[in-house]
Amino acid sequence: MSMETSSRCCKVCVTGGAGFIGSWLVKKLLDKGYTVHATLRNLKDEARGSQYKSVTEAAIAGARNIAVSCIKSGTVKKLIYTASVVSASPLKEDESGYLDFMDETLWTPLNLQFSHANELHNTYTSSKTLAEKELLSFGNNGNGGGLEVVTLACGLVGGEMLLSSTSTLQTVSTLLSQITDNADGYYRLRFLEEINGKIPIIHVDDVCEAHIFCMLNPSVQGRYLCASSFVSSLEMANCYVKNHPEFHVKQEFLDGPKREIKWASTKLLQEGFVYKYDTKMILDDCVKYARRMGYL
Repeated sequence: MSMETSSRCCKVCVTGGAGFIGSWLVKKLLDKGYTVHATLRNLKDEARGSQYKSVTEAAIAGARNIAVSCIKSGTVKKLIYTASVVSASPLKEDESGYLDFMDETLWTPLNLQFSHANELHNTYTSSKTLAEKELLSFGNNGNGGGLEVVTLACGLVGGEMLLSSTSTLQTVSTLLSQITDNADGYYRLRFLEEINGKIPIIHVDDVCEAHIFCMLNPSVQGRYLCASSFVSSLEMANCYVKNHPEFHVKQEFLDGPKREIKWASTKLLQEGFVYKYDTKMILDDCVKYARRMGYL
């Protein structure tokens, strides 16, 4: 079935439609002719109490509720979850170092302590890891449903942004931290490097195209890592030095760790997906966006 034919008979629901990725995904789907229903969160309408004891518990329950709702609807064929690469780590559970590869078979050991992590980072990691596992349990007719489930564990997302949300600004400050000397942003960058060995990055356009690709291809089910580049913080700093000499990059950013870890995730590529953006293009678009918004 062609995309044009599919788009005339397919409705898509995008949760978090006002977010960084969600807003781009909604735009792309509408441009392709899909009928899109989006859910939004009212930040001014906070719950006074919660039945959950922790953020992680709430994340797991939220993932479960979405899957159950999809099954009960009787009309939802496929559920695609935007996961995070923090759920996949080549770190050895005995804390003796890193494996020499990174792919979909790996899960982040939640018992480990990270030198570049604070409580928020640890909570985010456990929430994304356990929520992804919960959703995958509904795939392949699991938990009594016939739902097709795909999890896309995406790298650090860069590129042009449609909306200026808190998450968008945090992403930008992380990717640009070496040319803005943003201590918090660089701390987040090093945390991701510590947990993944290197830093998986991807352009928001590739992220959205990957979601649509997974939606249209019946053979795509299960867990996929989604990143077009796997670079060290040192390589990122050198990329800025080479391509943006107008910015000053501190020497400490040019002394980052050097690890020989191979990005061995080829599942999406084997299905036929093609990434369009490399490291330079991703960082260039981040700089372009930051300049347009007056951050640089």
